[in-house]
Amino acid sequence: MNSNASARIWYPDGWRDGPLPQSGHRVDQLPARGGSRTPQRVVPGIANLHSHAFQRAMAGMAESQTDPEDSFWTWRETMYRFADRFTPESLHAVASQLYAEMLEAGYTTVCEFHYLHHGPGGKSWANPAAMSTALVDAAADVGIRMTLLPVLYMTGGFDGRPLEPRQQRFGHTVDAYLRLLDTLREKENGRLHVGCALHSLRAVPPEAMREVLAALPADSRVHIHIAEQLPEVEECLLLRGVRPVQWLLDHADVDERWTLVHATHLDDAELAGVARSGATVAICPTTEANLGDGLFRLRDYLDAGGHWGVGSDSNSSVSPVEELRWLEYGQRLVTRRRNIAVGAETSSVGETLLRGVLSSAADATGHRLDAAGADVLVLDGDAPQFAGATDADAVDRWIFSGNRSLVRQTWVDGRCMVDGGRHVDADPIAARYHQAVAGLLAQDS
Repeated sequence: MNSNASARIWYPDGWRDGPLPQSGHRVDQLPARGGSRTPQRVVPGIANLHSHAFQRAMAGMAESQTDPEDSFWTWRETMYRFADRFTPESLHAVASQLYAEMLEAGYTTVCEFHYLHHGPGGKSWANPAAMSTALVDAAADVGIRMTLLPVLYMTGGFDGRPLEPRQQRFGHTVDAYLRLLDTLREKENGRLHVGCALHSLRAVPPEAMREVLAALPADSRVHIHIAEQLPEVEECLLLRGVRPVQWLLDHADVDERWTLVHATHLDDAELAGVARSGATVAICPTTEANLGDGLFRLRDYLDAGGHWGVGSDSNSSVSPVEELRWLEYGQRLVTRRRNIAVGAETSSVGETLLRGVLSSAADATGHRLDAAGADVLVLDGDAPQFAGATDADAVDRWIFSGNRSLVRQTWVDGRCMVDGGRHVDADPIAARYHQAVAGLLAQDS
């Protein structure tokens, strides 16, 4: 190690000496300079591939049993009631708090899967893009890179039944949805990309899916919830005669522009088909555990060469470290073995996981991200967890050594948005969040 280097920077092919980031610059474009005798560790920022921002405000509020058979479907009833309370103003406040927490934890890009489009009962706002704009503004204000994924949501099931009254806030016709995408694309810039989200096969009829996909720009990213719950798989089998992921592979040109969210329940043919397609699977371990969804077949998917990333989904947890740790721990619990997620390149589970989320980020988000450019994390090299750390174990220590956040600084697009472990505007963001949540909860009285 060069004792004059001020940082050790992680790349997929190993650690290198380099400089700590400076405002307005990429890490890999700065000249090395003298400094600390104990170099800090710099790792890439992580892309959060799946988020529903408004659900952050209800975290911990659906943990009382409502039915002995509580499941995703009973949780959804609580979520619907909570969703019905939001305005653009409260959504902006909640999303700002969430995105600040993401930056503090090490996420530097968020894919916001946004379906809370309209007012209560489906009534349109004066500006049909008001809720989407609230999210865009929150991301810009807080300084996180965003892929906004407005959601097409049209039907209440595979049988084409109409949306229930509590789902009316989510719904669009195809024409109205395409107009919304056109409006939002005018806001795109270096930190905002607008893609497309199909809520699920049960919520988007086949003809609507074909029409929307045909109208998208060639480079548009497409995300979809799929095979999250066994009842969804069973209903698709009953009404379409095939499992949902297989149906999608048979009826759409699924490629590297696609992200399949959850894909928890895959058979062997579906798993191999997704891996061959080049699509990314967005795995959300803490939400999938919270909702009782099941476990993704990670080891089989890695063996098939599949692409994957992680997301915070319902935002009951906002930590890429926790998502990565529990992605591995889930596999250990089901196999009763240790150190499952390793590849030919390294025996380190942490480095295999970090390579995985990094390699899928650009395809899933539409942002051209790299290993150590303008979006990086400076880890707290003085933390006890890093005592005696070496290149061989530093990433594993970061991911597997406890719940204290080890992110000292978070840099996005050359700007330091987190310093000393806190967002630079943490206090005013939190004050607005407290006020917004108080207003949301007041509607219970």
